Amino acid sequence: MLDAEAAVDGWYALLAGIPADRADPAQVLVQYKGQGAVERRYADFKGPLAVAPVFVQHNHRVAALIQVTCLALLVFCLIERQARRALGPEQTMAGLDPDNRRVRPTSRMILYHLGELTLHVGTMTEQPTVQITRGVQLHLLELLGIEVTQTRWPQT
Repeated sequence: MLDAEAAVDGWYALLAGIPADRADPAQVLVQYKGQGAVERRYADFKGPLAVAPVFVQHNHRVAALIQVTCLALLVFCLIERQARRALGPEQTMAGLDPDNRRVRPTSRMILYHLGELTLHVGTMTEQPTVQITRGVQLHLLELLGIEVTQTRWPQT
């Protein structure tokens, strides 16, 4: 009895949306492994996007709210994807973490650092400028393909 238990120790069942006639073990495992990305996005939906209870009275407003929230989540995901693609195969960078370790950028980190940028609106005689307080902000803007031609570092 103990030998039989030891033989299947560590095995578990996976449920997949692949029809049984086309489900080979490798496909089922790949689909299961992708579940973590979905769960992380769900956590983003509940966390950084700060989705809070909203009371609406009409079904079309509920649908519109869900659509806007999903669009925000899509933009959130695309920011992370663009930064990681621009970094290349290593997909890590320094300056995002407080202890300056090389980490994979997440949307939460990116938006945290870019949230401290200040835009000074231009006038008829002056162009608008972006005040950058840390080098990581300029690097993130470059990774995202945002061309900032006029920057201003704070006066010290």
